[in-house]
Amino acid sequence: MVLPVGGGVGPVRTSASARVSLPGTPLAASAARRFVRAALADWAALEVPAADRVTDQVAGEAVLLVSELVTNAVVHAGTAVEVSCALDVSDREGEPPSLVVEVTDHHPTRVVRGDPPDADEPPEYAGGHGLRLVAEIAESWGTTYRRATKSVWFQMAVAPTGPAAAGGMGSAFMDAAAAMDAANATVAGPDGGFGAGAVPDGLESVPGGLGAEGLGPVGEGRKEGVEAVEIVAPAQGLVPVRRDPEWNQRGALSFLAEASDLLAGQFDEDMVTSLAGQLLVPRLADWCAIWLDSTSGPPRLARVWHASEGRIEALRQVLEKEPPHVPAAVRGSAVEWPWPADPAAYGPGGAALACRLVAGGRALGTLLLGRAGLVRMPAEVVGLIEDFARRVALALASARRYTRQATISRVLQRGLLPSVIPRIPGVESAVVYEPTGEISAGGDFYDVFPAGDGRWCFVLGDVCGNGPEAAVVTGLVRPWLRLLAREGYGVGEVLDRLNQLLGEEAVEQAVEGAAEAVVAGVEAVGGPAGVVELVDGGLVGGAGLPAGGGVARFLSLLYGELEPLGDGLGVRCTLASAGHPLPLVLRPDGEVRTVAAPQILLGVVDDVSYESESFDLTPGETLLCVTDGVTEHRSGDRQFDDEDGLAAAFALCAGLSARQVAERVRRAVDEFAAEPPDDDLAMLVLKVL
Repeated sequence: MVLPVGGGVGPVRTSASARVSLPGTPLAASAARRFVRAALADWAALEVPAADRVTDQVAGEAVLLVSELVTNAVVHAGTAVEVSCALDVSDREGEPPSLVVEVTDHHPTRVVRGDPPDADEPPEYAGGHGLRLVAEIAESWGTTYRRATKSVWFQMAVAPTGPAAAGGMGSAFMDAAAAMDAANATVAGPDGGFGAGAVPDGLESVPGGLGAEGLGPVGEGRKEGVEAVEIVAPAQGLVPVRRDPEWNQRGALSFLAEASDLLAGQFDEDMVTSLAGQLLVPRLADWCAIWLDSTSGPPRLARVWHASEGRIEALRQVLEKEPPHVPAAVRGSAVEWPWPADPAAYGPGGAALACRLVAGGRALGTLLLGRAGLVRMPAEVVGLIEDFARRVALALASARRYTRQATISRVLQRGLLPSVIPRIPGVESAVVYEPTGEISAGGDFYDVFPAGDGRWCFVLGDVCGNGPEAAVVTGLVRPWLRLLAREGYGVGEVLDRLNQLLGEEAVEQAVEGAAEAVVAGVEAVGGPAGVVELVDGGLVGGAGLPAGGGVARFLSLLYGELEPLGDGLGVRCTLASAGHPLPLVLRPDGEVRTVAAPQILLGVVDDVSYESESFDLTPGETLLCVTDGVTEHRSGDRQFDDEDGLAAAFALCAGLSARQVAERVRRAVDEFAAEPPDDDLAMLVLKVL
C-alpha cells in the first residue's frame, strides 16, 4: 500500500510519495511500470490531494517514461535501480500540481544515453530510447550525478481542475493497477518531498525568481548590483539569504569544498567535465560549456550544460561553431566574454565569462559560462569561478595522468600474457585472470605451451609487487621458462636455473630501469608529479613511483609438465611449487587431495635445489591451480582458505567442465566477502577427458 505523506511548508508541498528498489535485470522495466500504476491508483483510492487530477494520458505517459529510463539504467549502468514517485502540490494560485518521477542507478561514471539501443541487443533489452522520449513528453527533466549514484528525473503537470475534470484516471487504468502488489514500495519520510522550507526569522529571501526556463529573474531587466550570494543560491526566490559578508564567504567555501570532494578521485576527464557542469549550473550560471585541449587537433567540446535541459542540443550546435579563443597570457584568470547572440540557445542577454583551465603550468582546456539578467558578474563571483576552474583543471590533470598510466599498464599486460591458450590433447583447460587495478600491471601471470616430445608445460606465477617492476620480472620469466623447458630440462632443474637468473645483478638493474622509464614517460605526458598528489595522494607517491613500488624480484611459481599416457589412460603430471599455494586434485566422486610439497620462493636464496613430484591424472580428474589472491581473499579476520575453504568449494564441482569449475570457484571467492579482492586473482583449471 502506498500511503500519503504529510505536506511540507513553503510554496510547494509533497502530498504523496513512494519509492521502490528493483534488481538490475530485464524484468526491472515491467516492475517499474507496475509500481507507478499502483502508486497512482492507491493515491486516488486514498483521496490524496490532487491524485484525482491525474488523467489517463498523464499516467500512461509517466509509465512509458519510467519504463524507458529504467531500461536505460539496466542496460547501460548494469546496477540495481531505485524508482521514486511523488505528487507535488503548489500553493501558488493557478499553478497545477505535478507528478515527479526519479530513476536512480549506482554507476555514476556511466553517462545517461539518449540514443536507441544497438540493433543486435537481445530482445529482453528492447526499448531504451532513453532521453529522447523524456525530452519530447515531460514538462521538465534533468540529471543529477552524485559520488555513488546517478539520477534522471522528469516532471509532468496534471489537470488543473478538480474531480470533474475530463479524462481523470478511469476504470481501465484502475483495473490494470489493481493487480499490482505494492508491498515492495516504501513510504518516504515527511521531509522526503521536493519542496523548499520556510524562511527563518532574521533572514530574507533572494529577490526575484527563476523564470520557467531558469534563465533569470521574472519580470526584471538585467541587473548590475547583484550580490554574490544571490547568484550562488541554488533555488532563487526560495532560499534564505543572510546579508553578512562573513556568512557569504562561508557559503563560497562550502561550495568549493563540495566541488573538491566530488572532483577528487574522478579519473575520467569526461566525468570531470560532467560534474563541473552540474556544479556550476544553476548555482553560478544558467549555462556553461567546457572545451578540452588536444595535442593532435583542435579543442574538443566535451560538455555543454543548460538550466533548461531542452536547450542543451541547440546550445551545443551554436558553441561548436563559435569556440572561444582566450589569449594565452590570461593563464587561468576569468575574462568577460561577449554574450552570444542566438536567443534560441542562450536565452535573454546577460553576462558571460571565459576562463582557461590551467594546472601545473599546462593549459588543459577552456571554461565558458553565462548568467542571464546581469550586466556583469560580481567580483566575488568571478573570484569564486577562478577558484573553481583551478580545481577542475587539477582534476583533469589527474584524470589524464591516470588514463596515460592505465594505457601503459594495459599495453604491458597484453604483452605479458598469452593471447590464446593452446588446446592440450585429451585435456580441457580454463583460465581466470582478474588484476586488481587499471593503473598497475598485475603481478600474477600464467602460461601454457608445448615443450616438444609430446610434453605440455603449464605455469602459474605471482611476482611480489605490481606495476612496471613486476611487469619486467614477468617479461623475463616467461621466455626463460619456455627456453629452459624446450632445452629438455626437468621441472626441478628449470626452477633451479630460474632461481639463479633472478639473483643476477642485471635483473635488478633491468627492473629499476624499466620502472624509472615508465614513470618518466607518465610525467612527460601529465606534467609535474605534484599535480596528481594534490588531487589524489594515493595515486602517485614520493618522486612519482607507483604506490607499492620497489624492486620486485621475489616470485612464487607453480610449474608443471603433462605427458599423455595413451588412449583413455589420462596424463602423467610432474610439478613443483616454489612458495605458491599448493594445487588440488578433484576426483569424479568429489574427493579432493593436495599434491606437491611447499618450497621456498624463487629469488630469495641462491643455493637451493627444488624437487618435483609426479602423479597420474586419470579421466574425469581435475587439477586446480590458484594464486594467493584466491586463498588469501579476506572477509574481516577470515581468509577464504581458512579451514580448507578452497577445497570445500572445489569439492562441489564434481562432474563440471573445466570452464564451469573456474566459474564456480571464482563465484565462491566473490561471495565470500562484500569487498572485492585487494590482490590479483589468477586460476588455472585442467581436466582430463
